[in-house]
Amino acid sequence: MTSSVDPLFQAFQLGALSLPNRIVMAPLTRSRADAGTLAPRQLNAEYYAQRASAGLIISEATQIMPEGQGYAWTPGIYSDEQIAGWRLVTDAVHAKGGRIVLQLWHVGRISHRDLQPGGQLPVAPSAVKPEGQAFTNDGFKPLETPRALELEEIPGIVAQYGKAAENARAAGFDGVEVHGANGYLLDQFLRDGTNKRTDAYGGSIENRSRFLLEAVEAAAKAIGADRVGVRLSPLSPFNDISDSNPEPLFTHAVKSLSDLGIAYIHLIEGETQGARAPEGGFDLSKLRQAFKGGYIGNNGYDAELAAKRVADGEVDLVAFGRPFIANPDLVERIREGAPLAEPDKATFYGGGEKGYTDYPTRGEAVAA
Repeated sequence: MTSSVDPLFQAFQLGALSLPNRIVMAPLTRSRADAGTLAPRQLNAEYYAQRASAGLIISEATQIMPEGQGYAWTPGIYSDEQIAGWRLVTDAVHAKGGRIVLQLWHVGRISHRDLQPGGQLPVAPSAVKPEGQAFTNDGFKPLETPRALELEEIPGIVAQYGKAAENARAAGFDGVEVHGANGYLLDQFLRDGTNKRTDAYGGSIENRSRFLLEAVEAAAKAIGADRVGVRLSPLSPFNDISDSNPEPLFTHAVKSLSDLGIAYIHLIEGETQGARAPEGGFDLSKLRQAFKGGYIGNNGYDAELAAKRVADGEVDLVAFGRPFIANPDLVERIREGAPLAEPDKATFYGGGEKGYTDYPTRGEAVAA
């Protein structure tokens, strides 16, 4: 008998990666890196290995340089200790037969001087203050007005995306995902609500897309375009981000990314952690059609919707975020039609094994 979720269990070739199923573990910030080095530890390796049955794991967002940090205890990929720490993770995932890529992150203005080297102001395309709170080592503090990047600083950050991709491969990752979504630095350059520049990186759609495309190209040149993906959130207002006309902007960006020959785009199909189709949004299927590589859909999926959209060819793969927190065996639960455990929101960020590696599989829960 054919199961309704069968489409999710077809193999797929995503660039250089051969995936056994269409279920992706989305990047999930958990703020559990070593407080001193911001390197992953054995605890992190255990967490990811528990979830290695996913067709692909996309790691938590990982800063490409010290200035890229915006939250307490998030990992980096710029030091030898961090590369070694991530090697613990990739070895553990590969030992379980999994595949994992590293999400490359620079938060831009979504930070606080307490998290910045030398207590400097966070950087951004323009000095536009975001609403919201920064999660610092001392708790939440209001976000600040950032410093606009000088034109001559941008090539150095672009180069760090290439270096971070090299470091990711040295750490054993199968590839990288460039984080261009959720109101962080690359998204800040894309949107006219945050980018008020008048130089080569501001104004026209082509200029505002330039930083994203240069960062992705740097990663692709470092490790091969077939091991690079990009995350975008065209309709999301997350982190106080906005654009007056996102449809032509993201159509241009996605067509240009397609021309680079990268492995995939990973789209948040609505509001981050919110509605799938917000009011006034445009038809995201146009972006799917504009891109030649793989397409990962993300936002508010359950198994039924995921299977239907894969079967209808609307997505190639589906990323699940929060369901993976409390269900390390999410893939098996979807296959069996089993109920899902609910995560404890109080343990999402920071802490140790509680609410991180201590969620049982369904078999363990039944046995207990």
